[in-house]
Amino acid sequence: MQITRQADYAVRAVLHVAQLKENERLATSVIAEEENIPLPFLAKIVSQLSVKGILDAMRGASGGVRLARPAGEISLLEVIEAIDGEISLNRCVLNEEACTSTATCPVHEVWCEAQRDLVRRLQATKFDQLLERQAALSQQTQSA
Repeated sequence: MQITRQADYAVRAVLHVAQLKENERLATSVIAEEENIPLPFLAKIVSQLSVKGILDAMRGASGGVRLARPAGEISLLEVIEAIDGEISLNRCVLNEEACTSTATCPVHEVWCEAQRDLVRRLQATKFDQLLERQAALSQQTQSA
């Protein structure tokens, strides 16, 4: 399983916006340039994240993008699934009827456990934590 490039861009865009001060907005074009994301692609992503209540986008001279909720309330899972849909390691994990071997498959339970672990980890990872991690990594790079 690999998340799509679109979901990766969404994570990077949300992380970028999460750095803003409360009620501050940033133009999508600035995010696209600073994160090296094609603007038309980012516009579509911002629209999807706005529909899901992750970003708040406003058009016009005083417009721009900001988080719709505090960074500590937005999970990595939520952003990925807003773009890619429900995460699934294997088709049988979400729908046991998708596979005729589920009842006798020795790997099925492993897929299900791995799925639960992955979802739990992504759900527990909030954007405020990622900001802290980013600051620590930046500090390490500057010290070296």
